[in-house]
Amino acid sequence: MQNLVAIKNFVAQHPISTALVTLTGVGFIAMKKWMAGGVCHSKARLDGKTVLITGANTGIGKETAVDLASRGARVILACRDMDRANKAAEVIRKSSGNGNVIVKMLDLASLQSVRELAKDILASEERLDVLINNAGVMSCPKWQTEDGFEMQFGVNHLGHFLLTNLLLDLLKKTTPSRIVNVSSLAHEKGKINFDDINLDKEYTPWTSYRQSKLANVLFTRELALRLQGTGVTTYSLHPGVIRTELGRHFWPEMPLWKRLVYKPLMILLKSPTEGAQTTIHCAVDESLQNQSGLYYSDCSPKPAAPRGQDDEAAKKLWDLSASMVGL
Repeated sequence: MQNLVAIKNFVAQHPISTALVTLTGVGFIAMKKWMAGGVCHSKARLDGKTVLITGANTGIGKETAVDLASRGARVILACRDMDRANKAAEVIRKSSGNGNVIVKMLDLASLQSVRELAKDILASEERLDVLINNAGVMSCPKWQTEDGFEMQFGVNHLGHFLLTNLLLDLLKKTTPSRIVNVSSLAHEKGKINFDDINLDKEYTPWTSYRQSKLANVLFTRELALRLQGTGVTTYSLHPGVIRTELGRHFWPEMPLWKRLVYKPLMILLKSPTEGAQTTIHCAVDESLQNQSGLYYSDCSPKPAAPRGQDDEAAKKLWDLSASMVGL
């Protein structure tokens, strides 16, 4: 009671200060809500269905796994770090109340690893209802994959391109089924460098990342065309700007003054749970059943950038990718 009286007295004596604090607080709440974005409202159950999620041991992949396991799905976590993946699987089982969560080894920087996982899945699984290509690397130095490809293009696009193609027969067998590719708003500034796909002539981390995310959008578009009439539908999406480990390569390289400026703003970014909503929406929402090849953001369809709608480039990228991975 004394605290309430003190607050009332302060408000009465400092009306302008109180108004500013209130407006600031309301503005912050409004901004945080706006940044959180859309929410998947579908209550669809996935009992008896199987979902495979790459990179599901952390971030939005892990939160996606929790949600889909909570809906009754058998969830396969395809991850590179088996120790972290097994720990994540235990958390997902407890959080979802679903014990049917398993871990498989997948290193997207190795085509051999991709082929081994696909072979394992085809031999051990009777169905695959949803494939979520979630794993990725962002803004790393100019590294190479095991097969000599530029790392971001190799992991974010080529590894998922090969995995998807190797699992297509199982997806077709399980129709209606879905393929969800996690892209990014960064695709809008991307360009596919067909004459220098590994960016050997001029590499910058962000140029590479944007190229790989544009590749995700174009792959989704071309895949939809090739899968017309099969019952397999495809979706690409921008999850939002999220507080995850994805920025681990560029954050330490950022000048100290920028980190000091940006650090307080981190609280406004989406949480992994908020960031997973569009992925979940594309994986389960009933209204999307007859949609394919589109791009989504905040749980709604959005026009991809003009370069993301270039059917000729999508076909050319498909042919190049197939050649690079040996399809």
